[in-house]
Amino acid sequence: MIRTLAMLSFWVSALVFATFVAIPWTLLVGNINFLYRVAMWTALTGVRIAGVRVVTEGMDRIDPARTYVYMSNHVSNLDPPILIPLIPQRTSVMAKKELFSYPVFGKIMRMGSLVPVDRGNREAGIAAVREASAVLRQGISMTIFIEGKRSWDGKLLPFKKGPFYLAMECNVPVVPVTVVGTHHVMPKGRFSVEPGTVKLIFHPPIEQKDFGSREELMIKVRDVIESGLPPEYRQTVVLTTDRAGDPAGETRTA
Repeated sequence: MIRTLAMLSFWVSALVFATFVAIPWTLLVGNINFLYRVAMWTALTGVRIAGVRVVTEGMDRIDPARTYVYMSNHVSNLDPPILIPLIPQRTSVMAKKELFSYPVFGKIMRMGSLVPVDRGNREAGIAAVREASAVLRQGISMTIFIEGKRSWDGKLLPFKKGPFYLAMECNVPVVPVTVVGTHHVMPKGRFSVEPGTVKLIFHPPIEQKDFGSREELMIKVRDVIESGLPPEYRQTVVLTTDRAGDPAGETRTA
């Protein structure tokens, strides 16, 4: 608990610095780069203060000059502050649309090309995909936790369709990412962080020519992400489709 409080105290201190220094500077110069670097350093440093050691695999597979859609599993609140700072180029994420209603904070999020999303509204979800498409066309990568919410048991949940529409519409390669270990250091439902090691596996990019159909791409990404999980978190998934060929459901066997 002491390490957790130290992490939170560090983040609060960084927020004060951002409020009085980094954010005013960003608004003054109209450029998000300084604030982005501060936020990424702060996020990862805080996690390390909590006693979490982070190791990576496959970073050499990523070309920092290219634009990607990163698709990752999600089991812990620590996943974003660990994964996003380690992506070797600037990346955008999807955030709750309510956050964009705050005057200064919302403007900063817009400057950072974050994408507002209303998870309970299908039409709004389509609009979010369009906005994310515009972000990718600016040369900014997107990082998406593909299940849409955290898993309780460390096993993969059903995937959201929108990110696959996004990758195929923009013809951008997909990088599957497996996060291993956050389920132990801070599982869903627990506040405190336990010291431990977290591993990020950046799998080889799936190039546009290898996408196949949307259903085939979903299966490929799931298989690759799951291949990086410990054996006890893997499962056999049979993806069924409706008459239009869209994914209709998943049958799971442990």
